[in-house]
This record gives sequence, C-alpha cells and structure tokens, in this order.
Amino acid sequence: MRAARYDRYGPPEVLYEGTLPKPVAGPGEVLVRVHATSVNGGELSGRAGKLKLVTGRRFPKSIGIDIAGEIAEVGSSVRHLAVGDRVWGAMPRLTFGAAAEYVAVRPRQLSCAPEGIDLVQAAALPGVGTTAITALRDKIGLMSGERLLVRGAAGGVGSVAVQLGHALGAHVTALAGAKTLDLVRELGADEAHDYRTTGPAALGPFDAVLDTVGTELGAYRELLAPGGRMVAIAFDTDRPLPSLGSMLLSAVHGSRRVRFFTGNPLHQLFADLAEYVENGAIRPVIDTVHPLSDIGRAHRAMEAGGGRGKHVIQVI
Repeated sequence: MRAARYDRYGPPEVLYEGTLPKPVAGPGEVLVRVHATSVNGGELSGRAGKLKLVTGRRFPKSIGIDIAGEIAEVGSSVRHLAVGDRVWGAMPRLTFGAAAEYVAVRPRQLSCAPEGIDLVQAAALPGVGTTAITALRDKIGLMSGERLLVRGAAGGVGSVAVQLGHALGAHVTALAGAKTLDLVRELGADEAHDYRTTGPAALGPFDAVLDTVGTELGAYRELLAPGGRMVAIAFDTDRPLPSLGSMLLSAVHGSRRVRFFTGNPLHQLFADLAEYVENGAIRPVIDTVHPLSDIGRAHRAMEAGGGRGKHVIQVI
C-alpha cells in the first residue's frame, strides 16, 4: 500500500510517498481504508525532531493522526462495526500512520462518521474537533453568556472553537490574521481582531481563554477575570521550560487557572463531535486538499501559517 514516510528528522521535504505491506486486522481490530487524513501541529514537531525523546531514532517513520474512511476488514471479536461502515477517528496517543491507504486500529479509536459531509471533509475534524470539545466543554466548562477569547482562531482548533463557543452561547472574541477575520466572523465570532495590531493590553477581561499559539501565556492569563479559566494547547517550543513551568504553576496557584491536557480521544468523543456536525453547530474548515504525494507541501504550507482551517491529505 502507499504511505507517507520519512527517513530522518528535518524539514517538510523529508516526507515522501513510499510503500508498506498492507496491515491485517487483529482479533480486536478493524482495518480502515483511509480516504483522507489531515495535518496537525504535533506532526510538524514530531517530523522536525522536536519530540525525539518520545518518538525515538528508529527510521523510517510513518505519519498521520486523523482517520476518515470506511471499514475494509473486521476482526473476529469486533461486534459493532461492519465492512463498508463510514468511520472517523484518530490513531492512539503517540502513534502515527494514518497517512496511508490502510490502517488497523481498535474500534475505541473510531465512531461512525457524521452524515452530511464526505470523508475528505470529515478528515479535517477528528483531532481538532475533539480538542476543542475537551477544552471548552470538559476543561473550561464554558457556559452561556460567558466571555471567551480564542487565540489562533482561524487555525484548525481555533476555527472549531469559535463555532463551538458560539453554539454554547458564549460571547466569542477571536484573534486571527487580518486576512482571516472575515472567516472567523462567519464562523460565529462576535468580535474579531488582527493579532498583529491588537495585543493583550487592548483586550479583556474574559471568563475563558483558549490559546492555540503558546507564546506570551502569562500576558493572556492576565486577561482572565477572577475565577476565569484558560486552556493552552501549545507552548513556546523555543523556550519550553519557562512556558511549561508557567502553565504548571498556574494550574495549582491563584484564582485564574491555566489548564492543559494531552489528547487521546476515544469513541464517545468522536461520536459527540459527529453529533455537533450533524446538528449544524460545527462544520469543517479546509484551506487546501493535497494528494498523498504532496504531503511535504502540506506540511510546508501549515508551517508558513496564515491559513484558514486545515490542510487535508486525500489518500483515495
């Protein structure tokens, strides 16, 4: 089968389309024929070698987290999925390989894909959608009428968070690039500001902050009203220790807490996301659809920033 691979850490150009043996579903697994996947921020860091203490030095490596496809084979002990079912989901934590024609996973990593969108569109949502739900609904506990700031609002997680914040009844303020302010307003932002000209001193107070950028976390934490909650899903990779130290300290000290989590979404969270899509609260936002052979170009485009939503990799 065709699969995206890389033989060393480095820039996007290390990625190439190679071949691997087609996997077989074990007794408790299903084999998914992958129609599409998408590029996530963690994959950029992994490919560049910023996570090598975790990802190791054994090559070649596979890449890809999001899964959108159809069941091609069902293991002997799997009861609730059948060949031909449309599914979406993600690889297990710290496991990659969805940028391939087939992937074998346990059913808990999947749910039925939402009706009303095709599988290429669906590939834009699993990772970022479940992250936004976990951050706003489960960690922050966002309530109707609260004031929410979304930093990086035109990106993958940010574009979903704006929609979800609006659906939950919050007053949503979005920080994004000037060229994407129209998009975030269309997605449900009540206010939209260019991050280059509007710094934290001109904003606030907020009941909740979702930060997808990771720099200046202290300055954005100061925008929280007493009892406010902040979730940061990124940190400054150029200054990781001060950034992480600030997050850890604020998680246990003071009235304005920064919360964080590591993503490992399972079946129910994907099912919840599908329900949001089917009732019209969340829709995929796609910048560009790339063929598998152009996955390096997709990584390069995402690293350049300024995009609108996700870069999707169409496999079939």
